[in-house]
Amino acid sequence: MKSTHRLSVLLLVIGGLNWGLVGLGSFMGSNWNVVNLILGSWPTVENLVYVLVGLAALSCMFTHKAACRECSANPSGM
Repeated sequence: MKSTHRLSVLLLVIGGLNWGLVGLGSFMGSNWNVVNLILGSWPTVENLVYVLVGLAALSCMFTHKAACRECSANPSGM
């Protein structure tokens, strides 16, 4: 479970940074979608990365509280 949580967090960081760059690139009038820039010639692999990021988000959404030391140390969530 620990390795799944770590992989999910890593994929969420990659996805979050990518979406941040997509937004910044949009303001600048250019394409800063790193996943597309790296894997654009392989659309199936690119889509697989997006699906994995989505699955990582679902995994973290449903398992985060049990896996996170800070959340389990403070059960009220505050």
